[in-house]
Amino acid sequence: MEFRPFYGENIDLETLIQRSEELMGNLESCTLCPHACRVNRKKGEIGQCGAGMELEVASYGPHYGEESLLVGYRGSGTIFFNHCPMHCIYCQNWTISQSHGEKISIETLAGYMEELQALGCHNINLVTPTHYLPQILAALVIAVRNGLNAPIVYNCGGYESTATLKKLDGIIDIYLPDAKYADENTALQLSRIHGYPEAMKAALEEMHRQVGDLKVDRRGIAQRGLLIRHLVLPDNLAGTEEIMTFIAKKISPTAAINIMAQYYPAYQAFKHQSLQHHLQPKEHEKACKLAFSISPKFQLNF
Repeated sequence: MEFRPFYGENIDLETLIQRSEELMGNLESCTLCPHACRVNRKKGEIGQCGAGMELEVASYGPHYGEESLLVGYRGSGTIFFNHCPMHCIYCQNWTISQSHGEKISIETLAGYMEELQALGCHNINLVTPTHYLPQILAALVIAVRNGLNAPIVYNCGGYESTATLKKLDGIIDIYLPDAKYADENTALQLSRIHGYPEAMKAALEEMHRQVGDLKVDRRGIAQRGLLIRHLVLPDNLAGTEEIMTFIAKKISPTAAINIMAQYYPAYQAFKHQSLQHHLQPKEHEKACKLAFSISPKFQLNF
């Protein structure tokens, strides 16, 4: 039996099982993300992300708040995982990313995927999945055996290990990463993570190598490729020019990029002076014009 023969590169079920088992072994000394905590999650140890061995899910269902080419007509089948390798002080979903959710089995997660496909969702959208990848792949094995063939979306903060991403080659159809910061110190200050720019840039290169530029069907619904999110922050904290220049030169001059304007003070944003006010419309407009000037062929905003 082939894994989703209509999306991405074909990969047989045996290979999917092997990848799942390899990543499951990683949990004994966890290096799934760049934190590389090396805690033994199988024995209940907790790393930087806050996740243990059991899956924790905040919610799942058809979602209409994503980009239009993911939402389509029947929604994006999102599964929101609790915990996050990043600890952004302005996180708008902090009740999910920084807290505990419902603990579920791998079989239950597979059932969620199957249910979302049965509801007609255009894709299975895994939100903040990095720290649960071994369990997610094990769930995919079950779901694929039961007929799952919807495109799989990997929705992450961009703080990814290329070694882990390589295990997903041929499995993920659509990568949806953030490109948050160009500056190391800003990432450390705002998200409490080390090495973000380097990790993010390497991750984008690996993701693009696997799936290429974003491709849509005749209905305008995404089927495969890379869609990069960039949240514009007040006072240019995100480093938009450097990030857009990197994407144009190292990823693709025709890359799909959602330059987002929805920043507002949330969670612990009060701790940083520049984050205490909403993003001004002129700041977003300037970022979009800057991106277009760097590469007029960018596919901007969705």
